[in-house]
Amino acid sequence: MRLGCINGLRFKHLMLATLAFFMLFLLWKWGKGTYYGSGVLRPDPLFFTDPANSKFVDQHTSTEADFQSANPLPPSVVKVKKQVTGAPPPLTIGYSVDVADENEVPPPEKKECNYRNGKWVFDSLRPLYSGFGCKRWLSERWSCRLTQRTDFAYENFRWQPEACEMPEFEASLFLRRMQDKTIAYVGDSLGRQMFESMMCMVTGGKQRPDVEDVGAEYGFVLAPAAERPDGLAYRFPSTNTTILYHLSSTLCELEPLDPSDRATSYAMHLDRPAAFLKNNLHRFHALILNTGDHWNEWNLRSNKWEMYLGGAPNSNRDIAVIRNAKNFTIHSVIKWLDAQLPHHPQLKVFYRSLSPRHFFNGDWNTGGRCDGTNPLPRGSGVHRNHSEDAEAESAVRGTRIGLLDVTALSRLREEGHVSRYRIGGTQGVQDCLHWCLPGVPDTWNGILAAKL
Repeated sequence: MRLGCINGLRFKHLMLATLAFFMLFLLWKWGKGTYYGSGVLRPDPLFFTDPANSKFVDQHTSTEADFQSANPLPPSVVKVKKQVTGAPPPLTIGYSVDVADENEVPPPEKKECNYRNGKWVFDSLRPLYSGFGCKRWLSERWSCRLTQRTDFAYENFRWQPEACEMPEFEASLFLRRMQDKTIAYVGDSLGRQMFESMMCMVTGGKQRPDVEDVGAEYGFVLAPAAERPDGLAYRFPSTNTTILYHLSSTLCELEPLDPSDRATSYAMHLDRPAAFLKNNLHRFHALILNTGDHWNEWNLRSNKWEMYLGGAPNSNRDIAVIRNAKNFTIHSVIKWLDAQLPHHPQLKVFYRSLSPRHFFNGDWNTGGRCDGTNPLPRGSGVHRNHSEDAEAESAVRGTRIGLLDVTALSRLREEGHVSRYRIGGTQGVQDCLHWCLPGVPDTWNGILAAKL
């Protein structure tokens, strides 16, 4: 009997121990978080966690700025990464930064700088070269430092565009950008001024004995009875950059009617571009054209130019008017160039608008003068919706030819002309057409360099 009681007591102790062990097991499993029935969904430990630790985050695109707070529920709108497969979406919510907000406003397109509008500002770092030093490239008649002129404030102004910064011209950088390229100026004597200005700018007004004269490669040789070749060309060997000028006062083809007669008249083919352009266009990378001041009755008579159209003497009375003939030719040349550009993808073409004349109280042959020395007597700024040279603007409209619009900004600089000053102090007709160099044409080239 006593043995039976002892055995019963042992059995109770064993059952209590087993129950205690089982309870400890349940508590241990509960702490581990794995004791769930098959019908229960266990909460994902990554649900609403810090994005930096989420396995659904695009870690390669996330930055510290994307997640400024460790709060698992940031106040900003959470973007849900779109699924590109047919699988059902995951149960967890991840963060993604590679899907753009459909309501996000795209940044505005960068507009091309309008160099037409702006103002002249004094700059103590001007000029970019010395009128004394740039003797190899600069014609004496335009180097006002060599004359008896004593005021040179006109050299110390630069053009500041209205809504953008015009890059400072740096000769070495410009030559590197123009490596293995040819820049061609084709036009009248004002085109030559722009060419000489560029040569002085890229050399800093130094002699540069390394620069090669390659005019013969372009046919620039002294013809019999000619005072000078009809062009100049120089090459910078360090970058293989060629800068040239060709004299073509009207931009149209001039053909001698009797090549055997030195006194012959010339057919002025208004509907044909200058032969130099047709023969050398494939060699150019930047072409700058201008014409204008030679289109007058005096020049046509003195040069024996006769208007031709369609290979025959012009019979159109409207085109026979000098101004109309000029505009017709400009339109014809630009139209031809625009048609050629697809065949010369390396080429950029610019037509330079008129350079203003500043003859007061007469014209060049009737006592006109421009001997004022006060800088910017008519103000310093320009704000126009269209070019002051309406004909040039009309000619390039709808084409791939760029307009180098310098008319309005140059009109403010009447003090910058050669005026009455001459080498040796001789007096004569005042030159209120050409500019002193250094001077206004340097700004034309600065705008050109920025556009290139």
